[in-house]
Amino acid sequence: MNVGDRVRVERDAVTHEGVLLPSSTDEELVVKLDGGYNVGLDRDRASVEVVEQDVHTVGESDSNGEDSSTVSFDESLPTIALVSTGGTIASTVDYRTGAVTAQFDAEDVLRAVPDLAGRANYRGRVVANILSENMDASIWQDLAEAVHEEIEKGADGVVVMHGTDTMQYTASALALMLETPVPVVFTGSQRSADRPSSDNVMNAVCAVEAAKADCAEVLVCMHATGSDDECALHRGTRVRKSHTSARSAFETVGAPPLGVVDYDAVTGDTAGGSVGSTDAVSFRGEYRERGECELAVAPELNERVELLKFHPGMDASRLDALADADGLVIEGTGLGHVHTDLIPRLAEFVDDGMVIAMSSACIEGRVCDRVYDTGRDLLDAGVIEAEDTLPGTAYVKLQWLLANHDDPATAMGERLAGEATDRSTPWQP
Repeated sequence: MNVGDRVRVERDAVTHEGVLLPSSTDEELVVKLDGGYNVGLDRDRASVEVVEQDVHTVGESDSNGEDSSTVSFDESLPTIALVSTGGTIASTVDYRTGAVTAQFDAEDVLRAVPDLAGRANYRGRVVANILSENMDASIWQDLAEAVHEEIEKGADGVVVMHGTDTMQYTASALALMLETPVPVVFTGSQRSADRPSSDNVMNAVCAVEAAKADCAEVLVCMHATGSDDECALHRGTRVRKSHTSARSAFETVGAPPLGVVDYDAVTGDTAGGSVGSTDAVSFRGEYRERGECELAVAPELNERVELLKFHPGMDASRLDALADADGLVIEGTGLGHVHTDLIPRLAEFVDDGMVIAMSSACIEGRVCDRVYDTGRDLLDAGVIEAEDTLPGTAYVKLQWLLANHDDPATAMGERLAGEATDRSTPWQP
C-alpha cells in the first residue's frame, strides 16, 4: 500500500476507513477519515486492507528498486500544467513536530486531492517550495518563464499553487509579464489539508475547471463564500486578500468577480469535458478569449522600486532612505494625498529621474489629485495618478515598466492588464 491509497483499518473491533497519509514512523499508520479528521493507529495491532489504489499516481518500481510516480494519460482530456510554488495548498503536517510545512510538490497535490482524477491530464512542475511571505521578484520571473514553457509545450491551461498572503502580487506580476492564449489560474488554501474545514480540495478542483474554460487571462480562484458552493474567479490585477483566515478571503475590488465556478455542477460531472467548454464555469464581464493572442513573455523587472504607505505625522526625512530608488509607489490618503511637507522632497526625486505614482489607501474609488491644493501640488511635482490601481499592483507594474518600457512614467497612467477601470462606480455584493 502507498500514501494516497484508500484503506480500511480494523483495530480492537473498530473499523476506520479513509486515505493513507504520511507517517513519521514505521510503527504507525495515519489515516484521513471521510469526516476530515486524522487517526493514528499502531501497525502491530491493526489489520489493513487496501480498498482502492490511488488512481492518478500509482507507485512503480524503478531500476533502483525505489518508488517512482507516474500519471496516466487520456487523449480525450485536456492537459493542465500544475505549477507549485508552495503555500498552504501544497503543505502537510510534519507528524514529528505537529507544524504545517510547505513540502508537497505538484504530484503530491494530485495524491492529496483524488477529486482531480478524470478531469484532465496533468503535468507537475515545482518552481519554488516556500511560504508566500518569502516570495520575491526573482521567483516571479522564474514562475513566468516556467508557465511560458508549459504553455509552449502544449498545456491547455495552467494552475499555479501559491500561498494566499502574497498571491495578489504574483498574479499581478504574471498578468503583466505574460501574453497567454490559455487560462493561467492561481489558487491556494486558507486552511491546510489536515483540517476538517480545509478548502484545498474545492479550490484545486475549481481552479482546474477554470483552467479548462475560455478566459485566457491570469485569474485567482478561491472560495466565494463561507460555504462549499462556488469559487470566485478574480482578475489577477484587481484582486486583494481582505481577511486573514476566512475561506472567502479574496475579493475583486470595485466590482463583482469576473466569473464563478459552481462546485455542485463540478462534482456532478467528473468526466472532464472539452477545452474551452465547461458548464460549471460562467463569466460576468468581458475577458480575453482562449487563443486570442500569441504566447509571449517579458519577465524583466527593475527591483529598485519601493512601496510607501503614508501615515499622519510622517517626517519628510523618512524619504531620504528612498533617494536611490528608480521608482516609488505611494499609498496616500483619500484621493491621493500626503503631508504637504513631503512634496518638495518628492519633486526633487522626480527631477532626479525617479518615477513616482500615487495610489490610495482606500479600498474603493480612484485617485484624483485635481480636487484639493495638495493634490494639484503633487501633480505639479511630477507625481503620476495611478487611478484605481491597487497599491500592490501599482508596485509590481512600475517594476515591470521600468524594465520594459521606454517611457515608464507615461505608461504608468495607461491600462495594460485590467489593473485600472474606466470609471469607479459604487458596487455592493
